[in-house]
Amino acid sequence: MTNTLYQIDAFTNKLFGGNPAAVIPLTEWLDDALMQQIAMENNLSETVFFVPAVNTDADFDIRWFTPEVEINLCGHATLASAYVLFEILGFEKTTVIFSSKSGLLKVSKQIKNGLFLGVMDFPSWQPKPAATYPDELSKILGGAVVKGVYQHRDLLVELEDETAVIKCTPDFSLMRKYVDKMIITATGSTVDFVSRFFAPGAGINEDPVTGSAHSQLIPFWSDRLQKKILNALQVSKRGGEIWCSQISEERVTMAGNCVFYMKAAITI
Repeated sequence: MTNTLYQIDAFTNKLFGGNPAAVIPLTEWLDDALMQQIAMENNLSETVFFVPAVNTDADFDIRWFTPEVEINLCGHATLASAYVLFEILGFEKTTVIFSSKSGLLKVSKQIKNGLFLGVMDFPSWQPKPAATYPDELSKILGGAVVKGVYQHRDLLVELEDETAVIKCTPDFSLMRKYVDKMIITATGSTVDFVSRFFAPGAGINEDPVTGSAHSQLIPFWSDRLQKKILNALQVSKRGGEIWCSQISEERVTMAGNCVFYMKAAITI
């Protein structure tokens, strides 16, 4: 059995920036254990698979795997999948609809400054003040001063400022004892907000650019800043820029560029 793998850098306009995703189009699902093994072998934060949809409301069914687990939502790999469909496989519509464990996800194709720009319609996950969180939270975050702690899917921790987010040095061994996934965030100096995302419980100490985290970050900062349209940076080592909007209480959009890196064949 041979399948094609595309590696795409998402949320960036330059190679080796943003977040790399392995994209594997299928005609039918592989065994779950095999897809997990492929994701482990790829050793990227996400390997994404999609097949022609069973649901007539969608074009494709989509699933995402970290090196250790399947997850319920991933932004950068969805964006990378749309890039492969539009720019490589010749998908003819201007919007592709994926059916996922988090519902229907739409990605529309635009061209901005001569580059592919994918605009993703995702669920809005308004975080609420966290009922419980580790007493060692500041220690987990290398002594960072914590301004507030919130949660929807993931723990969202507000720090003092952009510098605190950039300089944060987490203790991942300690984090993994208490928290599977964590977002840290603050207002930005040149953008509306910045963030970083950690997921040691999913086998990823730090994810370079995380669309699913912005399902929480967009409503959080839209409410805080009283703005519907926001510009965001994920200030990881690779870094990535995301253009965001809060379009309703239930939905957000996030947009980003993609860059092609590699095409390969997997023979099993």
